Amino acid sequence: MYKEFYGFSENAFNITSDPAFYFASENHGEAYAHLLYGIRQRKGIICMTGEVGTGKTTLCRILLNQIDPTIKTAFILNPSFSQIQLLQLITKDLGISAKKNNKMDLINALNDFLIEQTSQGNNVAIIIDEAQNLNVRQLEQIRLLSNLETEKFKLLQIILVGQPELLDNLRKPSLRQLNSRIAVRYHIQPLNKKEVADYIAHRLKVAGGASRLTFTDTAADLIFRLTNGTPRTINVLCEHALLAGFVNETWTIDETIINSAAKEALSL
Repeated sequence: MYKEFYGFSENAFNITSDPAFYFASENHGEAYAHLLYGIRQRKGIICMTGEVGTGKTTLCRILLNQIDPTIKTAFILNPSFSQIQLLQLITKDLGISAKKNNKMDLINALNDFLIEQTSQGNNVAIIIDEAQNLNVRQLEQIRLLSNLETEKFKLLQIILVGQPELLDNLRKPSLRQLNSRIAVRYHIQPLNKKEVADYIAHRLKVAGGASRLTFTDTAADLIFRLTNGTPRTINVLCEHALLAGFVNETWTIDETIINSAAKEALSL
């Protein structure tokens, strides 16, 4: 529909975590730098948090796409599994074969793999997304995995990525040992007003839309106020705005169209 009308090669405001549309805001750039520092310096446990829709998963995918090939990675998207299943997912993603699928053999196989990679000058990092869903036992398992180390550095870098509830979980008395071992922390903030306008322009450009399609400054300001700068919510609102623009056969998305789209997109 609007895709053909505006000449897009793909939808500009999909809500999927597509690295091709990654927008490097100042905050996201800092988050990326923190992740890279924690991994390269072998800090052990790294924690990155942010509200729903702030781009945490996209940032993880960017990291996986751009990271040095000497850093072997595993990416766990949904950690809602038992302790043993979590270990199985980690070893499978790293291409590790264990003699048996019990906890001891899986950890021994992982330890052997880490020692081998270290001897080759490599590093290993595990990214666990939606980590706020991990229960106390799973988080304790992660703490035990962080014990895999030499006298000089950690053999395994573990990145916990999640919503702010993750921080609440880590503050529980039963997890104080894990919380004290987190060496690098970063909380992603929403986009500011200027970044919202730049974000919209960036996505329109990446999607290949015609240059005469514009969001007015007042429309961008209104989008910022309605979405609080959250990228996913911006995408939802702009998707509806483009559909409304298509229906009205206009190439200028103004505040009137945004207000109309917000009634459906944001139930205002």
